[in-house]
Amino acid sequence: MQTVKIPVSIDPIRAASSGLRYEGIVPGKQLKRLSELCAGDCSDVVVSLECGVDLQGIVYLRGKAVTELTLLCQRCMTQFTTEVTVDFCFSPCRTEAEIDELPDAYDPIECNEIGEVRLHQLIEDELIVAMPIIPMHEDTECNQGSKDVVVGEIEPAQEERPNPFAVLEKLKSK
Repeated sequence: MQTVKIPVSIDPIRAASSGLRYEGIVPGKQLKRLSELCAGDCSDVVVSLECGVDLQGIVYLRGKAVTELTLLCQRCMTQFTTEVTVDFCFSPCRTEAEIDELPDAYDPIECNEIGEVRLHQLIEDELIVAMPIIPMHEDTECNQGSKDVVVGEIEPAQEERPNPFAVLEKLKSK
């Protein structure tokens, strides 16, 4: 199997009936939304994709996407590179009933008006969801490490105040 550019869109039913397999790349420059979330450019995405029909007759697109992203560490505010990997398994659905009947192993995807799925957009969506919520270096690699961050100053403890119920204590003893 040769490494090629992954097509922008495919007809999942035709691809599954032919048992097509793709191994290739999606250029990082084409993933605009993902690039906007990164501190630098994202590298090309290495994708392997298998199209087929399972034993129940369900059309599926199963694959894996791997890329390196340059993110901004939220602890020390410096850039770092991290690998993001996603595994996915989709099945095209046309109606709500098909989505409800779909086994849990598959995620539903919608086809456009001509029956195609936009692969680049699908892969980009999966990578965005797989990004770390709060990007940070490992503790050993971070400039701040495991140091506690203090915002503002902590006031010293106040002197002990008199008990407001002491007056009641005096009335009780009389």
